[in-house]
Parts: sequence; structure tokens; C-alpha cells
Amino acid sequence: MFSAHRKLRAAGVLGLNERNTDYIMRLNPRRLYPRVDDKTLTKELAIAAGMAVPDLYGIIANQGEVRRFGEIVADRNSFVIKPARGSGGDGILVVTSRSQRKRDCYRLASGVLISTAEIRYHISNIVSGQYSLSGNPDKALIEYCVRFDPTFAEVSYQGVPDIRVVVYRGYPTMAMVRLPTRASDGKANLHKGAVGAGIDMSSGETLTGVLGNAVVDEHPDTGALITGLRIPHWDFILRSAARGYEVTGLGYLGVDMVIDRERGPLILEMNARPGLNIQIANCTGLAKRIARVDEIHDESAGPDERSRVARREFPANRQTSMPFDD
Repeated sequence: MFSAHRKLRAAGVLGLNERNTDYIMRLNPRRLYPRVDDKTLTKELAIAAGMAVPDLYGIIANQGEVRRFGEIVADRNSFVIKPARGSGGDGILVVTSRSQRKRDCYRLASGVLISTAEIRYHISNIVSGQYSLSGNPDKALIEYCVRFDPTFAEVSYQGVPDIRVVVYRGYPTMAMVRLPTRASDGKANLHKGAVGAGIDMSSGETLTGVLGNAVVDEHPDTGALITGLRIPHWDFILRSAARGYEVTGLGYLGVDMVIDRERGPLILEMNARPGLNIQIANCTGLAKRIARVDEIHDESAGPDERSRVARREFPANRQTSMPFDD
């Protein structure tokens, strides 16, 4: 056990306890958590900073407003319903079209038909706090349904891939793209079975993928190669992630973005407690990159400069397994 621990530290792998005590507790003041834990506030802050986000169609804040659902989506064929304070993709409902044959029915991303009554029941559960981080009453957001960029057409199953960038003291430090699968029910969530693929910070090209703890080269459902994809708008994505530092005030931050085929990169949400699986996807430890940021950190550097430094300092690790594997 101690030997494995030494190997992890030597490889620069950041552990959960170290992340919590050295970075989250030290760099993320609790008073700032609402800026990322409440998606409504995150969206407002991003818009105020001139950052692109999915359009918000409406908010249902209490049980009495659930009946407003039909009014909010009256002229919408597609939309997303999500809890304002949810996490991990729980409680998100993606509607892609209205049924042409059945009145008052909608088609989900999975192809399943769902009735208006069922959607209202789901919204009621969101408002009651079933999916909120704290279990307290929540709000349901109804917003634009992203249509992903064609780059991801062969490596995504019934869902929208997203790009997670970990930002440390304002510097983009590591990134991955999360690809929905059948097992993840079309959600870009690694814990539910999505594939994570590391991204070369210098070029925006995908590296090997990880499914659970296994390294994979192909998408499990489509068979398409995961490696070698060029992420569109990579410069813009890194600059936007770097700007998340000014928007939230958080020193250790996860910025999640999607790429819409018409609107380009959009800020989806931000996270004060980004997970550590990104290290497996990149076959690289975060600790060494964090240490490098501490060495070169420049308080006067703006988001553009910090993103340029990230591309220069953190080129791809082309290994196909974690450096501590036997």
C-alpha cells in the first residue's frame, strides 16, 4: 500500500484529501460557492461578463408555477429542463422534439416519448429538491437545447459531449472531453459510464480515452476512434475557461463547456469541486502542473495571457497508461 502511495506521489497524481485541504479549502471561499452551485447565478454572472451561455427560456421556482411549463415552451420544439442546484447530470431532461402523432407528448434524446403530465411531475420533483445538492427546495431551469458540433457525431451516443477544463489560480491546467454512451444514458458523466478523453492543451487534440479505469481507443457504442479529434475553437475555449477565475473568484475551478453547431462554444456550468478522473483521462498527474503554475504565476496576467501560457507549458503526455501502472 505504501509503495503504491509513493508511486502516485512520484507521478504527480493529486489525491482527494490533498485536493480538498490544499486547494479547495484554501482557494475557494465558501461564500463564493453559490456562484457555481446555483446555475441561475452562474448564468447571470457569465452573461454579465459577456460570455456565451445557452438561452434561458424560463424558471419555475415553486410548485404553483409548474403549470406554466406549457406557456414557457409554447413555441419551442426542443429544450432542456435542469435543476438549478443539481450535480452530476441528475434531474436533467433533454427534449429534442414534439411528437407529430401524439398530442401533448415530447420526444427525449433517448427516443422515448414523454407526456406533458410526466414532464410536469418531473419539474415538481426538481422544485421539491429531489435533485439539489442540499436536498432543499430548488428551481427548474428551462433552456436552449444544444445541438453538438459535427466533430463529435461518431463519438457520442444520444447526448451532448462537454469539455471540462480545470483552472488553477486562473490558469487552464488540464482538460478532457466527456463523451456520452449507452451506459451513461446519453449523459456526459464519467461516474455514469461516459468516456473521458484527455486533451492536448497545446493543440486541442484528443488523446486516449478512459472508460471506468480502463484505457480505450474506441467509443464503446459506435466503434469510432476517440483519439486524434481536433476540438473546434480550442483557443476560445481556453480563454473562456481562464475567464472563469475572474467571474467566480475561485482559485480551483472546473469549467464545463459545450460546442453548439451554430452558436459555437457555450459555458454550461462551473464547479468548485472538480473531480480527479481527469488525471486518468490524460495519463498525467495534476500536482506537477499545479506546482508549475505556482512557479510561473503572474498576478497581472489576464485570461488571454494565462491561456497562452497553458498551451506552452502543458503539452500532451502521449503515454497510454498512468505512469504508476505496473
